[in-house]
Amino acid sequence: MSSARRPYVALCGAFLAAVVAGAATFGCSDSSAPPTPVPTTTPAEPPVDPSHLPILFVHGGAGSGAQFETPARRFAANGYPVSHIDAIDWDSTLTVETAEQIHARIDARIDALLNATGAARVELVGHSMGTMISQDYLTSRPERAARVAHYVNLDGRTAQAPPGGVPTLAVWAEGDPARRIVGATNVQFADLGHTESVTSPRTFEAEFEFFTGRKPATTEIRPTADGKVELSGRAVLFPTNVGVSEGRLEVYEVESTTGKRRPGSPVVTTALADDGAFGPIAGRAGASYEFAILRPGGATHHFYYQPFRRSDRLIRLLTSRPGEGLGTRMETSPAHTNITISRYREWWGDQGADSDQLLVDGTNLLNAANTPREKRPIGIFLTDVGTDRGTDLTAPIPAFFSVVFMTGMDVFLPADDTAITLESVQRGTNGHRDVIAVPAFPSSEHRISILFNDYT
Repeated sequence: MSSARRPYVALCGAFLAAVVAGAATFGCSDSSAPPTPVPTTTPAEPPVDPSHLPILFVHGGAGSGAQFETPARRFAANGYPVSHIDAIDWDSTLTVETAEQIHARIDARIDALLNATGAARVELVGHSMGTMISQDYLTSRPERAARVAHYVNLDGRTAQAPPGGVPTLAVWAEGDPARRIVGATNVQFADLGHTESVTSPRTFEAEFEFFTGRKPATTEIRPTADGKVELSGRAVLFPTNVGVSEGRLEVYEVESTTGKRRPGSPVVTTALADDGAFGPIAGRAGASYEFAILRPGGATHHFYYQPFRRSDRLIRLLTSRPGEGLGTRMETSPAHTNITISRYREWWGDQGADSDQLLVDGTNLLNAANTPREKRPIGIFLTDVGTDRGTDLTAPIPAFFSVVFMTGMDVFLPADDTAITLESVQRGTNGHRDVIAVPAFPSSEHRISILFNDYT
């Protein structure tokens, strides 16, 4: 590691530690705030307006562009062209690239957005450690700040002035109410989790009004009127976000009640490019899809989503090389199934009646021990510890609980010909249930990842 990189790595590490520790030390002044009401009417969707400035999202530590999928859908539902919304994936470990290299890639991504849209400037949004990258980018050169119309700082670094003099909106989640960027518009939603500050409809409303000067027509995410969607994104190695450059991607339409592939050939079979990019893939709004990565010498990695309601350009298939990554901490056998579950709204299991629920075949797995609010977990690993065909929810698996934003549970899921049904019951939604069913593949040959919606 170069000497120039060491101070930045240390700073990023300290910042991430502070963010993770924050929930335990910050006082939450509004934890009893009522949930955002679910709209009972569906307003007409505004027409696409290409005059909107393009938006570039910079994720935080252990994140990816997928954390902006929900806001992107809301912006699209309010007239933003899908092509105007992009995200840059970067290595928050700073082991494969330096901050200066990340800044250069932001330059290139802004160039591409401006060339594609004809706009003169972009809107920049950073989250968590991504606010460090974004603020340093804006203050590095005046010509960089000049190409940014507005900057949104989501639950990240404070500052004594708007970075680079760019008009700034700072959104703060649970934690110290004294945090702010001096001279910016500062808003705190004290009942939101750290990652939830990206995906919350209240954050979106604040962003939209900050960018456009008016309130959005809707915060709902509804199916497209023509019933068609286009799906694209990247297959990346977690957490460096380096593209998967070998193997192939197969995409199947599957039965929503079983996860089994529908009869016929894959919707798409494609070799993965050097940066892991794929798509666009033509799909049907409301249909369920499986994305499968196949690589020599490795287990097939299956990804399952809830039905896509709108086109999505920010899909990220988070995987690892065979024999590497967090997946190696999951025990494997022909007798049991392993599943990794994510949602870009923290799982809270210690809030009593206000807790989330994650049910697997009808049993709630969340409790105060494995998903405490202060842990801020968004990723959950299910595996049969000791391959003893038993389930023990009294304590989390240390190998996963020790990782930022992660937790793990000792759950025996028999590998057989049946389906495993998973249900997410989000807090504050009056019992709304999201359901994903997956085949019970043996973990000796298959990996399964699922992503639940963070909205209803």
